Amino acid sequence: MKVAVTSEGPTLDYQVDPRFGRAGGFVVVDTETMETTYVDNGSSQARPQGAGIQAAENVANAGAQVVLTGYVGPKAFTALAAAKIRIGQDVDRMTVREAVEKYIRGEVAMADAPNAQEGGKR
Repeated sequence: MKVAVTSEGPTLDYQVDPRFGRAGGFVVVDTETMETTYVDNGSSQARPQGAGIQAAENVANAGAQVVLTGYVGPKAFTALAAAKIRIGQDVDRMTVREAVEKYIRGEVAMADAPNAQEGGKR
């Protein structure tokens, strides 16, 4: 399974970026091998609006079935749900590796609603 984690940098040892749509990028992790790829999200950061929708498209194109992040707004949540990507929220304040390990242990609840306002504000 591929899990995309919002990240402040390209490896497992970077902090989870709490923002989904305006995250620096996504570390995409194969949970069976722990092999990673990095998806730069810079183009979404520069958008005046629609960053979450563009980020959802980036994650879907990377083949992720799950996203782990801090906060997801309503438009991004809808876009991820439409792509059948499950969402684990509130995994900020830890490294990407810690978030993935927590997910593998079944300790990340999958969300059924966004936890941020439009624009990613809490």
